[in-house]
Amino acid sequence: MSSILTNNGAMTALQTLKSVNMNLSKTQDEISTGKKIGSARDNSAIFAISKVMESDVKGFKAITDSLSLGQSSVAVARQAAETVTDLLTQMKGKIVAAQAENVDRTKINDDVTALKGQINSVIAAAQFNGLNLVDGNVASTDILASLDRDSNGNVTASSISVDGQDLATGGFTAKAAFTGTDGLAVDDDASFGFALDATGGTNDDGTVVIVDPTYAAGDKISMRLGDTEVSYTVTAEDIASTSVEDIVAVGLKSAIEATDADVTVDYNIANAGTLVITNNSADALFVSGQFTNAGSGGLGAMTGINVTTGVGATSALGTIESLIDTAIDAAAALGSAEGRIVTQNTFISNLTDSLTSGIGALVDANMEETSARLQALQVQQQLAVQSLSIANQAPQSILTLFRG
Repeated sequence: MSSILTNNGAMTALQTLKSVNMNLSKTQDEISTGKKIGSARDNSAIFAISKVMESDVKGFKAITDSLSLGQSSVAVARQAAETVTDLLTQMKGKIVAAQAENVDRTKINDDVTALKGQINSVIAAAQFNGLNLVDGNVASTDILASLDRDSNGNVTASSISVDGQDLATGGFTAKAAFTGTDGLAVDDDASFGFALDATGGTNDDGTVVIVDPTYAAGDKISMRLGDTEVSYTVTAEDIASTSVEDIVAVGLKSAIEATDADVTVDYNIANAGTLVITNNSADALFVSGQFTNAGSGGLGAMTGINVTTGVGATSALGTIESLIDTAIDAAAALGSAEGRIVTQNTFISNLTDSLTSGIGALVDANMEETSARLQALQVQQQLAVQSLSIANQAPQSILTLFRG
């Protein structure tokens, strides 16, 4: 039955053309974006999975930066430990040479002292981005190593813990070397710090009282006045004195007066170990102090090495072996930690590449297949248009029925 009101053929052709145009539009989007899943509308499940994976990739890239920073910090510490080992080995050679009777032990001891100074310099400089793993001040540090996602989607961070190594030749002690600062703030252990007003101010002077916490030879008392630092090292002769604190106070007074610090230092003879420091500058001045115990630190025993005598040379030979073992153990521990970090960094890099490839497999368009589909859809579109045109012309045949 033919009808001039309902053209079923045209409707069928029109629906076909709409379907072809829809597929053609989607295919053109895939070609322009390179993705077959460009939004949640295309495939909500795949879209959600890919976005979670993309967030993980960004997280792992941040972890790679953390691992690289940690690796550099540990590498600097390891290199320092290895350098200290080499320097201690050189020192051992000097100490062995001092065992002979017909040598100039004084000159050998000068070489040993120079090596001590070099070791101290290496340890002090072995920091990366402010982190020093060999000066004995860091027990351990955690380096972000991974993001772990469980079956419920919960994410937790995991870290690689690196133990600090104590290669210090002297450390901070809890023995009080300073007792007060004229009512100003003072720590309760071996250090203090206080600010002096500009000259003429209410608090333009401060009092430092040095006490004798049973000093040992080699103990050092340091003071910093603004940018100026001075120190006094206790000797065996000082310990034999009846008033070590007086000797230390006078030594610090002389050291301060030898600098360009714009202060006046008075020694209060009536009170043992008391210094009164007056700020003569127009600027405020921060004064601080620290007591360093010569025997503390992993290499603290190095301070006592002295080969000027036969007895000292013999004692030093046993001491140096222990010091070398300490440095070797530190280098080995740091090397092991660095190896873990390098392995983890490589794994994270490979994991990131795998995740990126997985995301591509989920959402990227197959360009060869898409190109072929585009050609086919363009042909289908042309045929659908022609089919619709033919269908629209079909009712014209009804006119022939009404011709006389």
